Amino acid sequence: MNILIAEPIAPSGIEILKDAGWNVDVRSALTPAEVEAIIGDYDAVIVRSQTRLTARAIRAAKRLKVIGRAGAGVDNIDLEAATAQGILVLNTPGGNSVSVAEHTFGLILCLMRHIVAAHESVKRGEWERRLFLGRELKGKTLGLIGLGKVGQEVAKRAKAFDMTVIAHDPFIAERIAQDLDVRLVPLEELLATSDVISLHASLTRATREMIGREAIARMKPGVILINTARGELVDEEALLEGLDSGRIAEVGLDVFAEEPPRNRRLLEHPRVLATPHVGASTIEAQEQVGLEIALRVREYLQSGVIRNAVNFPALLPEERHRLAPFLELGEKLGAFIAQIARVRPSAIGIRYYGELNHVNVYPISNAILCGVLRQMLDEEVNLINARTKAEERDIEVIETRSSRVRSYANLISVQLRDAEGHVDWVEGAVLHHGNLRLVSIDGVSLEIPLASHMVLVRNEDVPGVIGRIGTILGEARVNIGNFALARGGVEAMAIGVLTVDSPVSDDVLAEIRRIPAIRDVRVIVLP
Repeated sequence: MNILIAEPIAPSGIEILKDAGWNVDVRSALTPAEVEAIIGDYDAVIVRSQTRLTARAIRAAKRLKVIGRAGAGVDNIDLEAATAQGILVLNTPGGNSVSVAEHTFGLILCLMRHIVAAHESVKRGEWERRLFLGRELKGKTLGLIGLGKVGQEVAKRAKAFDMTVIAHDPFIAERIAQDLDVRLVPLEELLATSDVISLHASLTRATREMIGREAIARMKPGVILINTARGELVDEEALLEGLDSGRIAEVGLDVFAEEPPRNRRLLEHPRVLATPHVGASTIEAQEQVGLEIALRVREYLQSGVIRNAVNFPALLPEERHRLAPFLELGEKLGAFIAQIARVRPSAIGIRYYGELNHVNVYPISNAILCGVLRQMLDEEVNLINARTKAEERDIEVIETRSSRVRSYANLISVQLRDAEGHVDWVEGAVLHHGNLRLVSIDGVSLEIPLASHMVLVRNEDVPGVIGRIGTILGEARVNIGNFALARGGVEAMAIGVLTVDSPVSDDVLAEIRRIPAIRDVRVIVLP
């Protein structure tokens, strides 16, 4: 077995592979052309962030079985090409959580105690103690936006400083927060009451520029803002306005919307402390990810065990052909229910009816989890790692089959349940020629195609609502493809679902919400 390590990793990781009796070739600074020229000789390749594995290189890799990425991001690997070649791609998410959490606290302490400014002053020969009156962390409220792996590590450290910790994360289980002595709160409360706000959210369609003018206007005056997650979470122009107005006292940034950043106004602002995306850059983190990726690669090559995969597994052609429409239906149902959810999911219930009782539903359930989790996370979620991602969020997956006769030859039922037993519920089926249908919501029957752009409306069952919605969409030049209306259910309200030919803007959505009978409106974008 020949292994190419294209960038330096921990020596312990290299030794693990050599101890397996394999030939290990350590290179560095390879260009894409150089990789393409030599990759055909290797069974596995391990990279970090600099080596690019292009489609051309991957197509030249006739022997390659697995690519290992020492780190989380895989932007330098052509995943589509790897999947087409049947090459497994592995990474090491979470290996740098402690490093990022510690860097977060480094920024917080520097800002609270003016450490950098005081250092520079002393270096200039000054001794202006009165200029650097700081603030204690004890008794202050730390608001964490995102309570994933890094957020949890930050929370643990904040408790050691006697801080009160609150968090906003719609997708984390209550039990995880309780174990950390962290109170989960709505975003509005976090913004209004936190002395320090630290961002640890995933980058999704919903969180992009979530810290904008409206959010900043709701913040407690004099707040300190920290971002060691993703630069795109922040509207940088709005951030500058917040600094200039004094609403935000100081900012600590390790990440930027564009890297290296070109926004010199932000970098040169006197109350901005900036570092060049080094939150994960510690000896320990680099050792950990190097060792872990070597273990994962060895485990796969020796025994076929797969952990932390970021692309789809290979399926036999006949099984893939048979399951394809159900995999697509599952992913769409998962994405749909995640976008209409009114509960904080602690469990996902999946039930199969009809002919689905006689097929391998494991990958279908994973496709459903992919649909749900991709709305929550910006990291790669696929058929291999979906269950692990659910476990990390403390979400239980409950799968059952039923022989009860339903109105469709095949039916998939998906429920999101919270700890108190509240449920969001959708069902779908594959009709003839592979047509995918949504067939019920919250136990109320309806039938409508699952399309790229959909709108869900819950309203009081009174005259005129449907017409008004149609008028609003028509005036906005949004064409309605299909409309299904269901009446009844435990809430005694009407549920309308529309497919539309183009996206619905926030302004149009706000106008629909102003209709007196409307109780809820959701825009759904499906893969």
